[in-house]
Amino acid sequence: MFQNQGSFLRNVAFLGSKHQNPPFHSDPLKVIVPFHDDAKLKQRCAKRKISEYDKEFVTPTKKRRELEFPSLKEESAFYIPNNKRKRKASYLEKPLDKRFRGNPAEEDNPKLRFEAKYVELHPLGEGGCGSVFAGYRRSDHLDVAIKHVPNKYQYCKHVDEEGRQLSGEVAVMLKLRSGTSHSPSSRAPIALLDWYVLPHELILVLERPMPAVDLQTYVEERRDTFGEKEAKMILKQLVKAAISLQDKKIFHRDIKVENILIDMSSGAPQVRLIDFGVSCFTESHSEYTTFYGTEIHAPPEWWYEHKYSARPTTVWQLGIVLFECLHNKRFNSTKLMEKKLQLRQNLSKDCKDFMKQCFIQNPRRRPSLEQILSDGLNVAPEPK
Repeated sequence: MFQNQGSFLRNVAFLGSKHQNPPFHSDPLKVIVPFHDDAKLKQRCAKRKISEYDKEFVTPTKKRRELEFPSLKEESAFYIPNNKRKRKASYLEKPLDKRFRGNPAEEDNPKLRFEAKYVELHPLGEGGCGSVFAGYRRSDHLDVAIKHVPNKYQYCKHVDEEGRQLSGEVAVMLKLRSGTSHSPSSRAPIALLDWYVLPHELILVLERPMPAVDLQTYVEERRDTFGEKEAKMILKQLVKAAISLQDKKIFHRDIKVENILIDMSSGAPQVRLIDFGVSCFTESHSEYTTFYGTEIHAPPEWWYEHKYSARPTTVWQLGIVLFECLHNKRFNSTKLMEKKLQLRQNLSKDCKDFMKQCFIQNPRRRPSLEQILSDGLNVAPEPK
């Protein structure tokens, strides 16, 4: 068969003439290929490339054709049969952390960067400033808390030393992170791990100690066994944490049982402060005329004069925390001011004196944090 094909192909002539043989002519078939159009010639010849699969069936004519057109031989070196080509992974098949590599438009997308680094799970809670979800970091499965804060709830703005405009919460937490030492009081604030500014919200990725519950849940779960000794130990840690914030010129503004975590990872209860959404930087004599925080916990000076300052307000809030831990009821500042809220009579003198000092209505006569730490909390040393 190959001999017949060879004899037939030998009769094919490449001519420059434009004359064509009529149909059914007895003369050998003449194929007209104009040599002046190199592009078309290469295009036609490209269809005749020999794959690796059928090299063994190369005929002398095909071999001669390769020798006549060496450029085709060079092109065939880059030819890969369809059945042996490696399929390129689609966008969705790529790992999340590689989906936007090399694409500047996607690298600038904070939502994609967040999803590449973290996995968001079930909701943990919702407050006045946003919602919080459980999650973990992809690289090492570290447990994290993911907080979503809509733009309308970002009350305070701060310009840092580099000229960046940051949310007040981010600025405060960065300050806390930069000054963290090994003392329990300085470790009390939950650490900020990452943050992402989106068009309509701010995403904060926060440390999530495990196991831990908020102080309100901790007390409710131990209602039959929770007593003064444990309450005073927790308050002592909390006062030290508040002093540490004060030294860094940070005003939390909303210290309450829901914003205090009890971290049990070390076996003994450790106080951790959360939710710095309304916090700000402050000076020792700064006064504020707009109230941020839980209004039923606002100190008397706010109700009488519509102004308040950091140190006396923090002392007032610490008294509220101890009251709610020991009375199994919600505190209301106006009810206390109207003398409709009474302290339990069976409490120790230490506890009653501590709360009475915290609840002095004149902020100038209210003791400092250092005074209530040294005078009002006679408890065993806190756990290391």
